[in-house]
Amino acid sequence: MTIGAEDPVPAARAEPVAGTAAPPEQDETSAVDLVLPLAAVAAAGVLATYTYVRRSRRARTRTTPGVVSVRPPVPTPDDFERQTRTALVVADDSVRTSREELAFAEARFGAEAVEPFSHAVRAAQTELSAAFAIRRRYEQGVPKDDAARRQALVGVIGRCAEAGRRLDARAEAFDQLRALERGVGEALEIAEGRFRELAGRTGAAEATLAGLGDQYAPSASAPVLGYGEQAKDRLVFATSELNRARRTADSGAVEQAARPLRAAEGAIAQADVFVSGVERLSAELEQAANLVPAALTGAEAELASARAWLRDGHNVPVPAGELRARIGHADVVLAAVREELTGGPYDPLDALRRIARAVAPLGVRRAGVVPLAGWLAARSAVAAVTDFVSTHRGAVGAEARTLLAEAVRLLATGDDTATADELARRARESAERDVRVHGNPYDGPGDHVSGLAGAVLGGILLAEEPDGGPPVSFGGPATRGRRRLPEG
Repeated sequence: MTIGAEDPVPAARAEPVAGTAAPPEQDETSAVDLVLPLAAVAAAGVLATYTYVRRSRRARTRTTPGVVSVRPPVPTPDDFERQTRTALVVADDSVRTSREELAFAEARFGAEAVEPFSHAVRAAQTELSAAFAIRRRYEQGVPKDDAARRQALVGVIGRCAEAGRRLDARAEAFDQLRALERGVGEALEIAEGRFRELAGRTGAAEATLAGLGDQYAPSASAPVLGYGEQAKDRLVFATSELNRARRTADSGAVEQAARPLRAAEGAIAQADVFVSGVERLSAELEQAANLVPAALTGAEAELASARAWLRDGHNVPVPAGELRARIGHADVVLAAVREELTGGPYDPLDALRRIARAVAPLGVRRAGVVPLAGWLAARSAVAAVTDFVSTHRGAVGAEARTLLAEAVRLLATGDDTATADELARRARESAERDVRVHGNPYDGPGDHVSGLAGAVLGGILLAEEPDGGPPVSFGGPATRGRRRLPEG
C-alpha cells in the first residue's frame, strides 16, 4: 500500500471541560477523594527524593569537590510549576491516545465489549477536566494566598495522577482484549480498511480545500491550511508501518507485529482528524454564509431596540452616552459586513463573529439568530484548535491545552460563547507558537519521506529511541509506552 517522560507527581478534577471540579464517577469516588490528598503528599516526597538522588549522583561523579545535603530539598514553586505543566500534558496525551486506540478496539469487538474501557476514559477525562479548571483559576490569580496557591498546584498534579491511574488500571485488561501479540490478522484488516477509505478521502479533501480558497477569503480556510499534505504525511507513515506489520505477522513473528500495527493505527487516526477537519470546516463555512443575512437582520433589530431605549428614556444598563457609542460602533461593524457581502470573497464565520461581538455590548440580548451566530463561530474555533492539539501534541504545551479546556467548558455550558471563541483563538496561537519553538527533531531527509517526523510531532511515537520510540497505547503514564522493541 502506498500513497502520493513525565515528572514525578505530588494531589482536584475535554471532550467537555469543567470550570469547577466536575462530579466524579459514582464508583470509587469516596475512596479516591480520601486518597488524593495523601497521594499528593506522597508524590511530593517522591519528587524531593528523586531530585535529591539525582543531585547526589552528580555530586559524587564530579571531578571537583561538591557538597551534598543530608536532607532532600523541599520542592520550590518553580518545581511545582514545572510538574504541573508536565502532568497536564502527559495526562491529556494519555486520554487522547487512549480514546484513539479505543476506537479501533470498538470497531473490532463492539461498544458493549469496550464499555469498561470507555468508562475508564470518561473517568480519566473527568479528573483531567477538573485539573485544567484548577489550573485556569490559578492562572487568573485564584486563590491569592501563597500556601493555598501551592496547594492548588498540588491538586492539579494529583488529579492528573488520578486520571493516569484510571487508565493504567485498565491497560492490562485492554491488551488482553485486543490480544495483538497473539494474532493481528483481524486488527490489521480493520486498520487497512480505514487506511484505504482515508486515502480516497484525502484527495477529495485537498480538492475541497482548494475550492475554499477560491470561494472565500484566505482567513476562512486558514485553520486547515496544509491539512491535505499533513494527512498524506501520516498515511505515508501508516503505509510503512502497516506493511511492516503485515510482513512480520506473515513471517510468524506475530508478537513483534503489534508495535508497527499500533503505530499505524495512531497515524491513521490523525490522518482522519486532518481530513475530517477540512470536511467539517467546509460545511461550517457554508452554514455560516447562509446565516449571515439573517444575522444582519437580527442585529439591526437589536440596534433598533437599543435606540428605542434611548428615545424613550429606558433604564438602560449603561450611561446613555456609553450606549450611544456602542450603537455607533455596531453600526460601523454591520456596514462593513454588508460591504464585504457584496464586494467579493469574504470569511462568513468571521462575519458572524463580528456581528455577534458588535451587538452584545448593547445589552438587548434577544434569543435568536445573533446568539446562534456567535455560537457557530465559537464552535468552529474550538473544533479547529482541538484538532490542531491532537495532531501536534508532541510539541503543544500546557498553556494552549488549558486555554482550550476552558473554551470547551464555556462552549458546552453556553454561558459565554464570546469568551469561548476568544480563548480558542488564543489557544491556537499558543499551540502554533509551541510547534514553531519545538521545531523538527528529526531533520534527516529520510524522516520526511517516511513520515517519521510527523509521527513524532503528532505524539504517535514517544521520541525516546533512534527510530522515534515506541508507539503510544491505551493507558496512563505508567503503561502508555509499553510497546518497545524487545531487548537484544
